[in-house]
Amino acid sequence: MKKYVERGISPVKYENWVIGIPSMEHASALHAAGYPKLLSLLLSSRGIKTSEAAAELLEREHRLTLSPMLMKDMDRAVARIDRAIAENETVAVFGDYDVDGITSTVLLLDYLRSCGLHCLRYIPRRDESGYGLSTEAIEALRKQGATLMITVDCGVTGVAEVDFANSIGLDVVVTDHHECKEELPRAVAVVNPHRPDCPYPFKHLAGCGVALKLVLALGGECREDALFARYCTLAAVGTIADVMRMEGENRTIVSCGLDALPHSDFPGLHALLREVGLEGKPINSTQVGFVLSPRINAAGRMECADLAADLLECSDPARAEELARNLCALNRERQNVEQATFNEAAVMVQSLPLEERSAIVLAQEHWHQGVMGIVASRMSEKYACPTFMITVKDGIGKGSCRSWGDLNLYSVLESCGSMLLAFGGHSLAAGFTIEADKIPAFRSRVNRCVREMTGGKKPVSSLQIDLALPSPALLNLIEAEELERLEPYGAGNLRPVFALLGATLDSLFPVGQGRHLKLRLTKGTMHFDAIFFSTTEDQCGVRPGDRVDLAFLLQANTFRGVTSLQLQVQDIRPSHSPSHGQSEYLALLHRLLDGEALTNQERCRLQSSREQLIPYWRVLERMLSGGRLTMPRLPFLCELSRRAAYSGCCENFLRAALSVEVFRERGLIAVTVQEDSISLCLNPVHGKVDLSACPYLKRLKED
Repeated sequence: MKKYVERGISPVKYENWVIGIPSMEHASALHAAGYPKLLSLLLSSRGIKTSEAAAELLEREHRLTLSPMLMKDMDRAVARIDRAIAENETVAVFGDYDVDGITSTVLLLDYLRSCGLHCLRYIPRRDESGYGLSTEAIEALRKQGATLMITVDCGVTGVAEVDFANSIGLDVVVTDHHECKEELPRAVAVVNPHRPDCPYPFKHLAGCGVALKLVLALGGECREDALFARYCTLAAVGTIADVMRMEGENRTIVSCGLDALPHSDFPGLHALLREVGLEGKPINSTQVGFVLSPRINAAGRMECADLAADLLECSDPARAEELARNLCALNRERQNVEQATFNEAAVMVQSLPLEERSAIVLAQEHWHQGVMGIVASRMSEKYACPTFMITVKDGIGKGSCRSWGDLNLYSVLESCGSMLLAFGGHSLAAGFTIEADKIPAFRSRVNRCVREMTGGKKPVSSLQIDLALPSPALLNLIEAEELERLEPYGAGNLRPVFALLGATLDSLFPVGQGRHLKLRLTKGTMHFDAIFFSTTEDQCGVRPGDRVDLAFLLQANTFRGVTSLQLQVQDIRPSHSPSHGQSEYLALLHRLLDGEALTNQERCRLQSSREQLIPYWRVLERMLSGGRLTMPRLPFLCELSRRAAYSGCCENFLRAALSVEVFRERGLIAVTVQEDSISLCLNPVHGKVDLSACPYLKRLKED
């Protein structure tokens, strides 16, 4: 098995490709209604059957139509804040250190200050206070004169903290979007669409979406449009960064916010766009998610969330330029810390015994807590298993974990709950706190739990692909630009992933200091350029000249003023779909196996002697020496043919396929074929086996 991997059929990035099958009937109807062909196929594969359903999906509202007053306690929140405005109270806004929390904080502060209020801002430091409310921060805000505290993107689980605030004379209005526990805080108001008793129809707003709704309620119906136009940019950035479902009101917030971003009222956003090279360019959800958001998020990760808030609040363009530079420098520092931690973690894995590699659990005192989640995600992808990264300080470990495949991470933590001080999250990502001396026992139990939950097998990773392209001609700039009608992308409306099956890999070479791969492919008469990020040639598992299947995102790439189509590779594998010639070979072989009449010319093509089959047997022995081998049938036959060629025999796909059937008939191997997968193992054999006695070979010698 080790040689098998080394020879070039290394496991693909995703073990399973789940490829959608569009309804050609519905796709044709959509195309006839005026939708472009590729978009019609995509919509059909996502279950859209009619032009009316397509129009409803693609339509973008220009304003929010649901009244914010439909939210439970919104009237109480508005009444208490209006009183604070009327009596000129000092109001504190308590936010979170991620992008959603920072944008929520800035959005609400900007509105309250426009009403003449004296406001305080508090964003906790990840390493000192952790997530959510703290009594120390609440007491400090009260000492600074605050009589009302409004939380954004946090607070709904802070029952004890709100009770403490009440006891020292600080009223609290909670606005949040996280799941509620059974007991709600005893605040003046708890505004959260996830409250069980909240009748608000749309439940998927981000924290900044709830903050936006609060501002619209405070401004009243007559000012809704103007306030929405001002604040939709901040709300769009926070909504994208928090990976909220991109439907309903979120789609309206984000689409309007992206349109307004180039002429936003916030100089800090313009400064950041200039610093990252996006000024004057169309901005989409992908650029916000992968360019702007990581830089804002870096501030919170590196214990400087206030820097990002200062930038977004800044009204002085010159000062904003300086803050944007500092923020980008901080993001580069975050990247360096992340890479150093990842490198160290990868070395540590090598010293783990095999029984502790079903799940990776690593801990160090000097690791930066702010990058634990990112590194855990990268480690789980590299080693194809769930990963738990822990930073230890003063005898307490704070961990972040990421799942792999379909393993339910939250269930793993629940089964280890007695060992943990606290934990929370969901099936794919979670956090936990543990006493440092319990980490070794925790590592053992986590590995045991993962093995029990998976039956000793590694969780299977799957790539969801919208459709395999029926023709490479659909890959052109016009069709790609029409896909932008699906924007904004996000959860529930993911960026489409396409597959190109049976392409020829012409070349691949490293770029970006060897961190990425540039590929050139051919399908039919068409040539395509592709980029595969964070993948090396060795990891890629295919070579120039191979027939490959490609899963990719479609994008337009502009370089030196010229725009061309580029495929952003998500995965690549040896092709599972046979070429026209291979299909003919396999059909001919099946005719032989089924006993059908063959022409003399067809017999000659199949004719194989014992000496010609021996190289295939030697290769098979090596491939199966480690036990049962299961893999897609076509790549297996191609690899068998290729390896036999290295043994001195002419490469012959047909002979490779025939050899498997001969060896199976002679009892040398056991073979199971299921759909496009083949599973083989060696049979125990005593004495010599006469290959020439195989009835298939005898038939070929007739006449």
